[in-house]
Amino acid sequence: MDVLVVGGGPAGLALAAACGRRGLVTGLLDPAPERPWMATYGMWDRELPADLPASVVAARASGRVIAVTEHRLGWDYAVLDVPALQAHLAGQLTGVQVHSGRAVGSPERGVVALADGTHLRASVVVDAGGRWRPLDRSSPGGTPAEQTAYGLIVDEDTAAPLVATGDALFMDWRPDHGEAGWPTFLYAVPLGGGRVLLEETSLARRPGLPLATLRRRLHARLAVHDVRPTDDARSEKVSFRVDHPRHRGHDVLGFGAAAPLIHPATGFSLASSLTLAPRVADALAAHLPDGPDRALAAAQSAVWPPAARAVHHLRRIGLEALLRMPPGEVPGFFEQFFDLPERHRWTYLTGRDDLRGNVATHGHLFRVSSSRMRRRLVLPAVLPPLRSNDAVTSDR
Repeated sequence: MDVLVVGGGPAGLALAAACGRRGLVTGLLDPAPERPWMATYGMWDRELPADLPASVVAARASGRVIAVTEHRLGWDYAVLDVPALQAHLAGQLTGVQVHSGRAVGSPERGVVALADGTHLRASVVVDAGGRWRPLDRSSPGGTPAEQTAYGLIVDEDTAAPLVATGDALFMDWRPDHGEAGWPTFLYAVPLGGGRVLLEETSLARRPGLPLATLRRRLHARLAVHDVRPTDDARSEKVSFRVDHPRHRGHDVLGFGAAAPLIHPATGFSLASSLTLAPRVADALAAHLPDGPDRALAAAQSAVWPPAARAVHHLRRIGLEALLRMPPGEVPGFFEQFFDLPERHRWTYLTGRDDLRGNVATHGHLFRVSSSRMRRRLVLPAVLPPLRSNDAVTSDR
C-alpha cells in the first residue's frame, strides 16, 4: 500500500480519509477500530474546518476566563459531538482498508510489526497512535509533564451557579476548593443536550497531579457554589503528556498528538490535526511518484515547517516557566496573559506556525511584566527542564 496510518483516533482517521480521497492506497491500523471515543473535544469556533458538518458541533458558547478578575475572550468555544465526529470521519474512509491489530514497532523502513507476529507494509508509515506513540524510538527521558483532570457531567440547572447558559468557562483559577499547593482551575463547558462538563484541571505538572486530588478539589469547589451533582453523574478522567519530544521513529511520520501537535500550554491538538491532515495528504500524493524518501520528507515538512518548529520551542519554554512558577503566582500570570491585546492572545493559543506573531506576543508579555515575572519567563530558556515538581511542592 502507499500509506499506512497507525492509530484510529481523530487524527488518524482524518489523515487516512484525506489520503484515500487523493487516490492513495491507504490502510488504517488500530487495536479496536470501532471502539467509541470517550474524550471531550473542543476548539475555538474560528478554528473549525470549513468541511466539518454543522451537526458535529454539539454546542457553542462565549468563552470567558477568571484569573484574578474575569475576562471575556471575544471568541466562541465549540464543543464537538464526539459520536458524530467519529461517525463523520469514519464515513470518509471509503476505499481505506481498516486493519484490527496492535502495532508493536517498525523493524525496518515501511514495515509495521503487529503483536500477533504479522507485518504490514507501506511506502510511508504514519504513527498517529496518540500518547502511546507505538512506533517512536525516542528515549522517554525523565518524568513527563502531564495534564490531568477529573470532571462530572451535570445538567444545566445544576451547573447554573458556575456557568450560565451560552457561556463556556475556559479557566476559573479561584481557589474555591480550599487547598494550598499546586494550582488547579475549573473548566466548565456545555456539551449540548442540556448537559455541562465541570472539570477540575491541572494544566501541567511533572508528574501529573493525581486524579484523587482533583476529584477531592472538584467536590469541594462545587460544594462552595452549592452545586450538587447526582450520585450517578458520569465522570470524565483525563491524563496525557504535554512535553513529548518530537517523534523520532525510524523513517516514520508522527502525526496528531504523537507528532506531537499538542499545544504545551493548553493540551489542545484536534484543530491542528484536522487542519494539517489534507496538507499532509497533498504532500504525500504529490511526492510519492518520486519515491518514499521524497514523500516522507515532504510530509514531515508539512507537519513541521521551520516556523512551526520554532514556535513549538517557544511554547515549550513557556511550559517550563509555568512548571517552575510558585503556585501563588500562577493566577496572576494568567491575569496578565488574558489582559494582552486580543491578537496576541489568539496568536499564542492558535498560531502554531506564526513565528513573527508569537515573538511579538512574547515581547509584549515581557514588556508588561514585573522584573520578577520577567525572570520567571526567561530563565527556563537557559536552564535544564525541571526534573520534578514533587521536589518543590507536596500535593498528595
